[in-house]
Amino acid sequence: MRLREEFAFIGVGSNLGDRLGYLQDAVDLLELDARTRVDAVSGVYETEPVGGPEQGPYLNMAVRVATRRSPRRLLGVCARIEARLGRVRRNQGGEDRWGPRTVDLDILLYGRRRVRRPDLVVPHPRLCERAFALVPLIEVAPGMALPDGTSLATALARIAPVEGVRAVGTQVRLPASRVAP
Repeated sequence: MRLREEFAFIGVGSNLGDRLGYLQDAVDLLELDARTRVDAVSGVYETEPVGGPEQGPYLNMAVRVATRRSPRRLLGVCARIEARLGRVRRNQGGEDRWGPRTVDLDILLYGRRRVRRPDLVVPHPRLCERAFALVPLIEVAPGMALPDGTSLATALARIAPVEGVRAVGTQVRLPASRVAP
């Protein structure tokens, strides 16, 4: 069965090492997947960590991809990118799963689909609690609504006032293969 192309929205964050470099590398690696095309990238936002051990601030952004992968297969692509960029899964050794990381890729939305599996929940289960995910997501998903019909703007308004999400620029670019000559 050949899947039709759908838009998915991925949150990308980093708080270790060359944070901007990791964000750009993640975008470039998403584009290298034969069944996924990076369609848009948001600006970059610096945010304080939520939960977990004491750690440095994150850089966060969102990416809109057109993909022919199922949600679970796209999750696999994201996990391989995280591993390639040095992400260490801390929850296996009993450490806090919200600890520092080179890169983190989360599927925030996959079209209007709902997915409930042990390894994947879409929309992301904490999306509507996290301004650091909603603010950049709104940039690449203007006018989009959650599967229940709630607009992303309404979801963001429900957690207002938005604090601790500081725009730092548009340093991450579309992959070179996507930029018009």
